[in-house]
Amino acid sequence: MADIQLGCHTIRSHGTKVARLHMYDWIILLCLAVLDGLLNIIEPFHRFVGRDMMIDLRYPLKGNTIPFWAVPLIAIVLPWFVFAGIYFKMKNVYDLHHGILGILYSVLITAVITDAIKDGVGRPRPDFFWRCFPDGIPNYDNITTDVICHGEKSVIKEGHKSFPSGHSSWSFAGLGFLAWYLAGKLKAFDRKGHIAKLCLVFLPLLVASLVAVSRVDDYWHHWQDVFAGGILGLTVASFCYLQFFPYPFDNDAIWPHAYFQQLAETHSNGNANSFEIRPTEFEDEEEGHGGIALRDTSPILESMESGRRP
Repeated sequence: MADIQLGCHTIRSHGTKVARLHMYDWIILLCLAVLDGLLNIIEPFHRFVGRDMMIDLRYPLKGNTIPFWAVPLIAIVLPWFVFAGIYFKMKNVYDLHHGILGILYSVLITAVITDAIKDGVGRPRPDFFWRCFPDGIPNYDNITTDVICHGEKSVIKEGHKSFPSGHSSWSFAGLGFLAWYLAGKLKAFDRKGHIAKLCLVFLPLLVASLVAVSRVDDYWHHWQDVFAGGILGLTVASFCYLQFFPYPFDNDAIWPHAYFQQLAETHSNGNANSFEIRPTEFEDEEEGHGGIALRDTSPILESMESGRRP
């Protein structure tokens, strides 16, 4: 039945309905984006950094192998192309809408959690020494031995945001969602033993892992930051995917829950309509034997029996 109905669920036929049903989800999504923006504006907690602690924070100050602007392209836009390709082939607007909405929620929820923890923890980055003392001349408080930074304010502020890694959490949130999505579409866990499907499922996770590793190589994060960010992103991605789609090993794993609900409603309405227009000869036979007369549920039949036109 799903194959028969696929062509009826396009953006033109059902797009407005689906978007209207999830209007509040899109509003909350915008609120999350604003909240994450505010978390990036406020000043993070400045954790105590003593003279002896600087020994582990003197790594070179380098640029980013993967720039900040590239992370949304990898974690969000790249999966969108996969969603769009499947839509143009199968014409299922429920799948397209829930894929886009789900991955946006996955990334933005992860971003809010990540940036909130960053601001609260205030862990210095491995290159904090050169952020704090760009001229290489250290300066410490004589009593507390805490650092007295004289570098650029914005660079120092960014230096207190090591834990967890935003690149890692964003990448695993978006590409982790894509891995779940591909597992469902490919029916990777259908017990037929086609392990080659797992290569495609693991490919997004490999890309996310390489993004995470680059943060350690650039000395912007400690390995614990990257590990925590990856776990955080993958966990949120799992919750968001399962909110919209069945488990990949489910028989209905290929499409979202809402699609099958729509098919059930359509099928139910079709049965109801066919029941209402059933021939009336059965009514006379059943009426004296405890049967339910069709005129009780059909205004059209009532008007016909009373001699009036419907």
